[in-house]
Amino acid sequence: MTASELLLRAAHLSAVLCAALLVVRAGRLMARATRQPEVIGEIVAGLLVGPALVRLVGPETFGTLLPVPVLDGLKVVSEVGLVLFMVGLAGHLDTRAAGSRAKPTWWLVAGSFLPSFGAGMLLAGWVLLTDDQAARGSAPLASFLLVVAVSMSITAVPVLARILDDRGLVDTDTGRTTLLAAVIIDCVAWLLLPVAVGLSSGDAGGFLRAAGVLAAGTLAAVAVRALLGTPVLTRACARLPRAAALLLAAFAVALAFTMQEYGMTAIVGALLAGLAVPHRRHPEWQAPVASVTKAGHALVPVFFVVSGITVLTDALRAAPLVLIGLTVLLGVAGKAGGGYLGARLGRFGHFDALRAGALMNTRGLTELIVLQLGYSAGVLTGTLYLALLAMALVTTALTGPALLAIDRAEHRRLPDRDAAPGLAPARGNVP
Repeated sequence: MTASELLLRAAHLSAVLCAALLVVRAGRLMARATRQPEVIGEIVAGLLVGPALVRLVGPETFGTLLPVPVLDGLKVVSEVGLVLFMVGLAGHLDTRAAGSRAKPTWWLVAGSFLPSFGAGMLLAGWVLLTDDQAARGSAPLASFLLVVAVSMSITAVPVLARILDDRGLVDTDTGRTTLLAAVIIDCVAWLLLPVAVGLSSGDAGGFLRAAGVLAAGTLAAVAVRALLGTPVLTRACARLPRAAALLLAAFAVALAFTMQEYGMTAIVGALLAGLAVPHRRHPEWQAPVASVTKAGHALVPVFFVVSGITVLTDALRAAPLVLIGLTVLLGVAGKAGGGYLGARLGRFGHFDALRAGALMNTRGLTELIVLQLGYSAGVLTGTLYLALLAMALVTTALTGPALLAIDRAEHRRLPDRDAAPGLAPARGNVP
């Protein structure tokens, strides 16, 4: 390929990238106007722009506007953005803050995780019983069951943290407990997902190979964490935070794509790269992590656009409404219902338990990352991906209106007191 052809392709890719980011920006503004989390607007706009253009101009014209080489370049950009974003997401996976709230936290973890995990098993069982091959695919049974169950169990920690901050619940007992419970659940999910990916090969050799790659990546992350915690590098990081951010980004991309090359997903490698940064013990690394995460956050919307083009264009044509409805119903029942029950067992009051259930039902971006992992590993089909995606969007969109309705119900129920949302639940006096 000549230099002029390379420049032309780079210009084409840049134009497509700018157009994709503008579409997602419009979705973000629409979400803000409707008082929804901005990530909902980003996801919906990004996922639908590709299928909508295919319907509007036809597959041939769309192929001219977005030829395969440019689409492949867009995929690489989206994967890099996702890897960088995961570096920051890994910082949320810290369960050391349980403290005095340990007992209600673990009740909420059990109530939110176990019923939703069971709901995932029920959904997988329904797919098997109806013999829906478009949803079932050809993945080994154990891998299929595990990925679907984990997909139903996820709570989106970043979106949850944003909602808590927007509604002033961060410093309340309800807010702290739900956030910590979500972190613990996501830790469990990210431990189970590599197992599911390893099982997807269908033979012991493939599973052992995936386990070996995961072990090697973990050892690399541990070694880098020890290295980054040395006094020499922490001082260098404090003096040159931008250079540290570039090196951190390069390490994350290298680890993620190396693990992907040898049979594990890039997402798991990116998560390990994020866990390798000792930014809680050494605050000097917080600024580089924030810079890498900011860059990833800017590019993550491209991931939605690519997912819409590569996954949803065909899936939207044959989307079974019964499967989508059942998935949404089981998702809400498992997370919101189970979260409420767990909170009540943890001695939350009725309204705070309702808030906890609504908050734990938030899935958002993290769910899409899990779905992409399952799809890229060949475990989830496009049809089931769409059903789980619809569940993620509906449950996240319900969080804001549900919290508002709970606040209003509490004020009607308790007119004689200033019932601030997120008040500490009364111990031994549960209404």
